[in-house]
Amino acid sequence: MTDGTEEVPSALRDLIARTRVVLWDFDGPVCRLFAGHSAQRVAGDLVAWLEGRGLHGLLTAAERECPDPHVVLRAVDRRHPGSELVAELEEHLTREELRAASSAMPTPYADPLIRTWRARGCRLAITTNNSPLAVHGYLLGRGLTSCFAPHVYGRTRNLQLMKPDPDCLDRALRAMDAAPSTALMIGDTPTDHEAARRAGVPFLGYARNQRKEALLRDAGAALVVSSLEPVLTLVRKPVT
Repeated sequence: MTDGTEEVPSALRDLIARTRVVLWDFDGPVCRLFAGHSAQRVAGDLVAWLEGRGLHGLLTAAERECPDPHVVLRAVDRRHPGSELVAELEEHLTREELRAASSAMPTPYADPLIRTWRARGCRLAITTNNSPLAVHGYLLGRGLTSCFAPHVYGRTRNLQLMKPDPDCLDRALRAMDAAPSTALMIGDTPTDHEAARRAGVPFLGYARNQRKEALLRDAGAALVVSSLEPVLTLVRKPVT
């Protein structure tokens, strides 16, 4: 793991030098979406919503206790794919993500890195399992819309296409007419890594703690940073 105080690995330097398109996961690398709006509470609200409709038995005990609302959503979709129930649950989650976007905490160094990379001529996209509405709301509040517009690729009604499926990455690459080898994905979960692998896109892991680093390493991520500062330092260097 590298942070801003350690020597930057040559592999990271080479990776940044050949990147022309950056595909950002949203919750994690860009911001902590649920920093002021607990993801665990949101997951609990989804479970309660199901229980209020007499669907308590639809989830396993582990799924009911999971602090990740996406786990709850996908569990229901696996059992009732494409149903009206899933559509209503996804709309409920979207409303929660929209509320969370107003209190999301920017990831340290993410804003200047986004602006610097864009100023250097690199094209940027968001590729996320979150609602694109929540992404747009956050970017607007941070004054970052122009850095990404129109390239925000988020969750659709077809939940089977959420990462680790590479659909959102593939959509971004097609829209930007970019070869996978010229792109870089920055993500913080094993599903991000798997989606990048399946799309043929180089991957940089971002891990804000040791638990997340271990998960990324176990998934096969070769390059993981604990801070975006060394990436910003590299991007700021004059082109030679």
